[in-house]
Amino acid sequence: MDHSAKERTYKKEEMFLSPYACKSKDTRGRQRDEKPCDMRTDFQRDRDRIIYSKAFLRLKNKTQVFFSPEGDHFRTRMTHTIDVSQIARSIARSLALNEDLAEAIALGHDLGHTPFGHAGERVLNAISPLGFAHNEQSLRVVDVLEKEGKGLNLTFEVRDGILNHKKSGRPATLEGKAVSLADRIAYVNHDIEDAVRAGLLRADELPAKDVKVLGSSSRERINTMITSIYENSMGKSEVKMGGREAEALEDLRSFMFEKVYITPISMKEEERAKRMLFSMFEYFMKEKDKLPAFYLSLSEQYPLERVICDYLSSMTDKFAVAVLSPHTFRSNARAGTGGGAVPSITKRRPPSPSTRKGSSTTVSAAAFPATSSLSSARSKTSISWTRCASSRNGRRCPSPKAISTPKRRRASKRSATIS
Repeated sequence: MDHSAKERTYKKEEMFLSPYACKSKDTRGRQRDEKPCDMRTDFQRDRDRIIYSKAFLRLKNKTQVFFSPEGDHFRTRMTHTIDVSQIARSIARSLALNEDLAEAIALGHDLGHTPFGHAGERVLNAISPLGFAHNEQSLRVVDVLEKEGKGLNLTFEVRDGILNHKKSGRPATLEGKAVSLADRIAYVNHDIEDAVRAGLLRADELPAKDVKVLGSSSRERINTMITSIYENSMGKSEVKMGGREAEALEDLRSFMFEKVYITPISMKEEERAKRMLFSMFEYFMKEKDKLPAFYLSLSEQYPLERVICDYLSSMTDKFAVAVLSPHTFRSNARAGTGGGAVPSITKRRPPSPSTRKGSSTTVSAAAFPATSSLSSARSKTSISWTRCASSRNGRRCPSPKAISTPKRRRASKRSATIS
């Protein structure tokens, strides 16, 4: 077959992209070698694989901020992802970066997100002794969970951008940095619109000094911030916003935490998430065989706590509610954690290496040549998913102690990196 379509793309990138852009032909490759596509670049293939993945389809029924809102125009995790993709592509286009790479990262950045929004993420992080972070789970989705355990076999650059899209991350490419900024621009602005639509906020309540800098409408704010990124990044090996605009964005983010994200109404919804996710986690810890066949097979390779988090984080809001059958509630009620009261949770500690029984085998998820190892700063371990034979059979979840909504802390300077 004629290779002209892909070759034309390569030539266009050489002619028009910035010297700081990540060009498609220069990708560091995939975890597993495979035959190239005759028509599409590797980044275009990654984008298509993500769009056709099951995890991407489930985003349409996952909460962004509001749980099961009444109305057709509230954001979901899917529409948020589309917003991020549009903004990331706008930034990439203005800076002559690789739009295909930016789009692929943006479409995949939240694939591992939990049901019930960040409330669900906080609960799983508190329950599991291995911790839980949606960016790390998104990487695990594309590396391990999709295609019945085969993963999507994405390129290094897309995987790196997915892992490092949080504010504390340090992406290896400028396209990854564009997605990280686009994510914050998108969620602050559309969460303001949703809060106004829900009656939790009035537009005239937004901080006047930030409105003066960024604008009074979502359209004005997004345009101002993208323009600021262009003016401060064009022709440079960085993607950043101007100081005034960046400060105003952070002020709006803080304002949203105070007025929308952490309020009595939102906390009431979070209590529901705590109850449901804690009940399911405890149930499957005691009833491992009730896991779906795919996740049951994964438990032979990975710690049970990790696999249960895989299953719970894959659920949509509606499916999570449906899984909580009367049988499950009765089982948890007998254990003292079901029923009306919201369970309190203490983060469980993993067994120390000295107390673990059995051997430990590393299952690598980053088989890149030479120095290409993916690492998570939070866990300080390479991105390899550990298989360990520890004595957890019959082990019950700990007696609940306390879980509370964590106070906002400064973003950690530690980041997940690919070297």
